[in-house]
Amino acid sequence: MTEEQKSKCHAIIHSHAVLAGAGNVILVPGLGVAADIGTMTTMAMALSGVFGGGIGKEVAKNIATATLKRTVLKQPIKTAAKELSKLIPGLGQIVAPSISVTMLEAAGWAMAHQFEKETGN
Repeated sequence: MTEEQKSKCHAIIHSHAVLAGAGNVILVPGLGVAADIGTMTTMAMALSGVFGGGIGKEVAKNIATATLKRTVLKQPIKTAAKELSKLIPGLGQIVAPSISVTMLEAAGWAMAHQFEKETGN
């Protein structure tokens, strides 16, 4: 990955992670997952472009879902804590978005490295 690609990926991943975090402020269990998938879908489309690809929304959604599943399986305690924290007013509005941001950052970099590997760029 070139420095320019790394810089673009960082901007895309961080901005999308922050958006997903904002979507997890609402204390409704399960709603954060929808925000995460939606955000990861647009993130996948943007990251693909960094490496010269152009994927459609459905392909991006499939990639986002698969990547999020792998991330959740690697971090099941974080995932459970994120959803359970939403049952505690106040605390949930801090914990859930924070966990979502860290999970989306990890998933975003996993996607970026996968796109790099697939395109050879």
